Amino acid sequence: MIKIIEPKFSEEEKLTVLSILESNQITRGEWTKRFEEEFARYLGVRYAFTVCSGTVALFIALKSVGVEGKRVVVPAMSFMATIDAVLLAGGIPVVVDVDEHYTMDPSQLEDAVKRYHPLVVIPVHLYGQTANMEDIMYLSEKYGFLVLEDAAQAHGASFKGKKAGALGHLSAFSFYASKNVPMGEGGVIATDDDTLAKSIKKWIDFGDHPAFNVRITEFQAAIGYIQLKRLDERNKRRRDIAQKYNEHFNGSLTAPTERPNAYHVYHLYTLRHQERDRIIKHLRDMGIDARVYYSYLLNEIRKVDHLPLDRAESFRKEVFSIPVHPYLTEDEINYVIEGVLSAINTIMEKT
Repeated sequence: MIKIIEPKFSEEEKLTVLSILESNQITRGEWTKRFEEEFARYLGVRYAFTVCSGTVALFIALKSVGVEGKRVVVPAMSFMATIDAVLLAGGIPVVVDVDEHYTMDPSQLEDAVKRYHPLVVIPVHLYGQTANMEDIMYLSEKYGFLVLEDAAQAHGASFKGKKAGALGHLSAFSFYASKNVPMGEGGVIATDDDTLAKSIKKWIDFGDHPAFNVRITEFQAAIGYIQLKRLDERNKRRRDIAQKYNEHFNGSLTAPTERPNAYHVYHLYTLRHQERDRIIKHLRDMGIDARVYYSYLLNEIRKVDHLPLDRAESFRKEVFSIPVHPYLTEDEINYVIEGVLSAINTIMEKT
C-alpha cells in the first residue's frame, strides 16, 4: 500500500534520543528550550510555547484570552479538534462557510461578526494553505475581534511572505505523527504579543490558577527540532509532487489551487469529484491509500449555530486526498497518477 502519510526519521533523531536517555534529563530541559526558540525564529515571532497536542494548544490559546461565555467563529471544514477546543474552553462556537480554497469565507465571516459579535475568530489553514488572512485581519481591525490561527496543517505555509502562525494575534500548531513536522504528539502556541504571551504562560505553568500538566518531553522536542531543519526542503518536495499531479488531473477532477500570494505546503493533496467514493475504492484496490478529510461539518458533529454552508455542504461530498508526502518515489507518484486516471476512465465507461 502506498501510504497517504509516512513520517520518517533519520540516524540523527535516533542518536539524539539515545543521548537524551543517557543524560537522564528527559523533560523540561535544553531541547525543549531550543525547539521553542527555533520554532519562534522560524515563524518570525517572539514566543512559542510547547504543549502536548494541537488540541491543547487551541484550548490554552482560547483560555488565555478569556473566551468563557463568548462567541467564537470557526469554519465548517476542519478536524473536530478546532470546535472541541472552543467548547472545552467554555466558548460558544458559530460555524461559517468556506471559500473555494476550503478555508474560511471572509464575506460570510463579516455577516457572522455583525450578528454574533465574537471575541475570537479561528481561521483554519486547511490542507496546507493559509486562509485569506488579509481580509480576515482587515475585519479584525474593523470589528475588534482576536484572530487565532489554527495552523496544525500548515507548517511552513505563508501568505504575502509571512509565515502561517505569524499572521494573526496568536496561533496553534500540532506536531502529530501525520504533520509536516512530526514528533508523535505535541503542539505549540505562538504569538508576538507580550500580554498574550504572559497570559498563555500562566495557563501552562502551575501556580496562578488550576492547570493541567501539558508539557512535552525532551524526546519530542529534539525530534521536532531536527525535523524542523528539514521542513522547507520537504515542503518543496510536496509542492513538486503536487505540481505533477496538477498537470495530469486538471479537467478530469477539481484539483487544488494556490491562493494568490500564498505558499501552499500540501499537508494533504485534496481533489474533488462527484464519484469520490468509487474513486477511493478503485485506488485502494490498486494499493493506493486515499481518504476523506473530512466527511463531516463542524456544526453537525457538535450541533451549534451556523450560517448557510453551501460550499462546505457540496465539498464534503466530493473531497478526497491522495499520497503527497515527500518520501514518495517517482514510480509511486506515477502509479498514483495512473490509479486516479484509470478510476476516472472506469467511471466514464460505466456511465
